[in-house]
Amino acid sequence: MGRGLMKNFIKQGFTIIEVSILFVIFLIVAFLVAPMSLDDTMQAKNASTWKNVQQDFANIFYSLNMQKEKENFDFTSAFTDVMDVELKSDVEPYKITFMNGTYPSNTYRFNNFKQTIGNKVVAYKLFSQPEGDLYGYLMYDVNGVEGPNVWGRDVFGLNIYSDRFEPFCKNDPVDVQKKECAKSGTGLCCSNYYLIGGSFNS
Repeated sequence: MGRGLMKNFIKQGFTIIEVSILFVIFLIVAFLVAPMSLDDTMQAKNASTWKNVQQDFANIFYSLNMQKEKENFDFTSAFTDVMDVELKSDVEPYKITFMNGTYPSNTYRFNNFKQTIGNKVVAYKLFSQPEGDLYGYLMYDVNGVEGPNVWGRDVFGLNIYSDRFEPFCKNDPVDVQKKECAKSGTGLCCSNYYLIGGSFNS
């Protein structure tokens, strides 16, 4: 009788150990997978927000075109006036990095950060002299000052032309956009890559 109880106790003990090991393995897997799932969810949300605001940017140029009928029309001052109406308040500049972790050159650094009514952040820079039809660049942070503040994650960009906004890399081959929208890339091309149905690449 005593031996039988001992065998049952040992058997139950091994069962508990096995369950414990499986539980620990499950926790480790969940710990590793959960951040990736959350990251993918956030990335999808940010990409969706970026897609949804494209019409808003088109409307800015609709307002701008209304002013082109005026005498002595100056694109730079008119653009600035229209943007100031659209934006709510100044925001303290914060650091934005490329997707690969490096810090952008001056070309993709902005200073005049403005908050929108929806608490997004916009910044733009206009060239002292237009480069052909290109007047400058615009940066848009879809979740405002909240992180991660990374190009291609929550920060996207547009070229400013005299008659339209155009996402960065719009005219680049899709494979180039895909490569730049990976962890090893800058993330700049995500601005257009997400709009044409691309997704984040590890």
